[in-house]
Amino acid sequence: MPISRLTGRQKAAIFIASLGPELAANVYKYLKEEEIEQLTLDIASLRKVTDEEKKSVFDDFKTMFVASDYITQGGIDYAKEILEKALGTQKAFEIINKLTSSLQVRPFDFIRKADPAQLVNFLQNENVQTIALVLTYLHPEQAAKILSNLPPEKQVEIAKRIAMMDRTSPEVIFEIEKVLEKQLASVVMEDFTNAGGVQAIVNILNNVDRTTEKNILEVLEMENPELADEIKRRMFVFEDIIALDNKTIQRILREVDNQDLVLALKGSSEEVKNKIFSNVSKRQAEMIQEDLQYMGPVRLRDVEEAQQKIVAIIRKLEDAGEIIISRGGGDEIIV
Repeated sequence: MPISRLTGRQKAAIFIASLGPELAANVYKYLKEEEIEQLTLDIASLRKVTDEEKKSVFDDFKTMFVASDYITQGGIDYAKEILEKALGTQKAFEIINKLTSSLQVRPFDFIRKADPAQLVNFLQNENVQTIALVLTYLHPEQAAKILSNLPPEKQVEIAKRIAMMDRTSPEVIFEIEKVLEKQLASVVMEDFTNAGGVQAIVNILNNVDRTTEKNILEVLEMENPELADEIKRRMFVFEDIIALDNKTIQRILREVDNQDLVLALKGSSEEVKNKIFSNVSKRQAEMIQEDLQYMGPVRLRDVEEAQQKIVAIIRKLEDAGEIIISRGGGDEIIV
């Protein structure tokens, strides 16, 4: 098979298999468990590999290694310039594209290194579409601080644009970076990854203060109820119960129907089950365990609905001020 037709995992399998057992074992030490499983499966599925294929894979690896070294030395622009001279524009583009994904080199890196307070002043006069794009590339905690300090009317519009954002072309990102670079006089980074989406705004809202979150969600509920609903469903998931303190869990359980609780626990982790069992009486824990044992197979949809009912109770109690769910906002003080 031509090298251009091989997937990244197939190339990795050929490369590892060609190293021999001892070197391959050393490489495995740096991989995650799921990566080792996938790679091992690919190696086991390899047919006879020709010397030409091995050489092509090793040449490809060498090129990527050298290119990543260029990025480390002088950044993407520096690497791109050298690669274009050596390999041509198209090949350089392909290599930079691969590396920005695998090395997680992201745009607006110069902004991520700046102080959030300065960034509020820096971004507040930009249009909401630009602010939304920039926030999706920041760390959620950093984006949350910026969003919390912007005017309320902008907060909602930015949240909406982030949630509904799909793909942004590298050219557009590059142009925006260039403009912002001149204003902030920092390093330009380029990326070719997706930005935005519901999960992006969920990550940010999970780190803002409660006032900012409520303001954004209340307006979204009026303007786009379905989007608001989707965001709220993702903001606190059933498995997050393990992060709550015992007193909070006991208050929640007083509102939960026992049948919903059993059904919700059917699809949960042992950690969640143990957390629940430690907050009910010994007799009730035994009864729940017995119900789980004899329940038999259930539809995943039913389990998720039961879990969502409990999440809805949690959010209702939080809105009523009866429980407090810790957030990322630094000014969240309990008195």
